[in-house]
Amino acid sequence: MDSIVVTGGGPLSGQIPIAGAKNACLTLMPATLLSDAPLTLTNAPRLSDIRTMTTLLQSLGAEVQGLQDSQVLAMSSHSLTSTRAEYDIVRKMRASILVLGPLLARYGHAEVSLPGGCAIGARPVDLHLRALEALGAELDLREGYVHAKAPTGGLRGGVIEFPFVSVGATENALMAATLAKGTTVIKRAAREPEIVDLAQCLRKMGAQIEGEGTDTITIQGVDRLGGATHRVVTDRIELGTYMLAPAICGGEVECLGGTIALVSSFCEKLDAAGISVEETASGLKVARKNGRVGAVDVTTEPFPGFPTDLQAQMMALLCTAEGTSVLEEKIFENRFMHAPELMRMGARIEVHGGTATVTGVDKLKGAPVMATDLRASVSLILAGLAAEGETTVSRVYHLDRGYEHVVRKLSAVGAKIERVKDA
Repeated sequence: MDSIVVTGGGPLSGQIPIAGAKNACLTLMPATLLSDAPLTLTNAPRLSDIRTMTTLLQSLGAEVQGLQDSQVLAMSSHSLTSTRAEYDIVRKMRASILVLGPLLARYGHAEVSLPGGCAIGARPVDLHLRALEALGAELDLREGYVHAKAPTGGLRGGVIEFPFVSVGATENALMAATLAKGTTVIKRAAREPEIVDLAQCLRKMGAQIEGEGTDTITIQGVDRLGGATHRVVTDRIELGTYMLAPAICGGEVECLGGTIALVSSFCEKLDAAGISVEETASGLKVARKNGRVGAVDVTTEPFPGFPTDLQAQMMALLCTAEGTSVLEEKIFENRFMHAPELMRMGARIEVHGGTATVTGVDKLKGAPVMATDLRASVSLILAGLAAEGETTVSRVYHLDRGYEHVVRKLSAVGAKIERVKDA
């Protein structure tokens, strides 16, 4: 198992290319199951989660090629051999549940294991199932699998009204509805850029969709979908993460491919904290305005609010801010597991349920710390950039699920960081 060693000190300078969005790509890949024609994705990130989804699709009989040194994924589901997504693959990643809607819509039946993923709360799949039931599906949960069957003649259009916003459930419902008979209306739909990206790809494949990016999406079902080539949208979470690097340790970094529209609420908090964000022809240029960062309060919310996937990284910044900040987590429970690790580095943090109070200190100090999930792992690396001495982050296999070439990208702008094999 590998660790990442960070030696703090010194400003950063240069450019960091931002990859295609992991969460978008993991949603776009199952869309190949909706058609027997080829689907090609460009700007695909090279991550372990993408490899896991590749393995899952291949286990169903789909052809998936690419992603060695390429950013292109060529997929085809012209001759699937199975509609059963096995536990041994699905348990590794929650996004695996996204094969359920496409399989059910195209083949009329599917068996999908209940998923796994990061340990950041329950994240149940009941909203996914409720959406499919609204389209006429018969569902049975037994022996850890969702057994789904469409009515005779296939799924039927219907009204899906979520009790609260769910990105994954919106994605599953959107894909399933493209082949359902009649019109489907999704109310209280997620508005994330990844949803918009999926809708745009499905439309290229021949789907009839209106309203993506709003809280009501309307889909007119079609008999079949075709092929398409689609560029994966920029990863707004990787973008926000690297924007925090110069904010934490000084300097100026340009994040290539970024736009303010992807991270507008995040940029508002950076501005309030004393961080300058300037849109350039190539991306976003980030630097401290002057002196020490100021404290700000943060509440995570569905898009366009502050992203839950940037909460841990923002906490790392606020550990050395002037004053006291309050972070309220409203999306996932149990998502402050990075706080005790930051406290090992000298941070002053108090956690009470879904609220963390952070009182800034002058300096963090390097220490051995352990990653508990994907976003927590990178927050500890960011904290290490600002800490005195050496920080060793263990269990970085979490990191490989969502960030490609972290060491290379940060080293290129002057960070002292290396990946080492544990003894």
